[in-house]
Amino acid sequence: MSTPETRACDDGCCAAPATVTAARRAALGRRVRWLVAATITYNVIEAVVAISAGAEASSAALIGFGLDSVIEVASAAAVAWQFSGPDPEARERTALKVIAVSFFALAGYVAFEAVRTLTGAEPAEGSTVGIVLAAVSLLVMPGLSYAQRRAGRELGSASAVADSHQTLLCTYLSGVLLVGLLLNALFGWYWADPAVALVIAVVAVKEGRTAWRGEHCC
Repeated sequence: MSTPETRACDDGCCAAPATVTAARRAALGRRVRWLVAATITYNVIEAVVAISAGAEASSAALIGFGLDSVIEVASAAAVAWQFSGPDPEARERTALKVIAVSFFALAGYVAFEAVRTLTGAEPAEGSTVGIVLAAVSLLVMPGLSYAQRRAGRELGSASAVADSHQTLLCTYLSGVLLVGLLLNALFGWYWADPAVALVIAVVAVKEGRTAWRGEHCC
């Protein structure tokens, strides 16, 4: 699971497998599964609300945010699948590939919708529901990300850390989305919505490449 390269992280975040007892590894594995379950539950709700509100307001940014939640569910499910087997290490590379592909799919769709809006499609309307959702996510996601990243690092699992990065990405996107929606609602800056969507696409590509290469520090 952990290669010599990933254990040689500059910030010393990786715990060598020998320093983690079997009992501790089992406890960490259970913690990761519980955190994954919480992440999936929240993101399913977030996706339904964001996509519905985005469709109503013709908001590429809100729809992209909702799709990111769908991707987060897929990412978390990949980690859950990995840790459901007797040998999580053997499944880690596959889990990372699933996470990477999910990022790329998100980036492609969101970029297409953003460009379509900027080049003459129906401009986005204001969305109070979207503003509230972005604010709530901005409060919830950092705690989930920190807890999963901490457990993943101690366990030495690159996929768990990669999934925590996905959750942290949702935090950043919540902040960016909130700014874009407020600008549109308060000042009528409709272009802020597709601009935010393009930011989401760019960040998703970056995270996808990192996951594909297995470069998340564990």
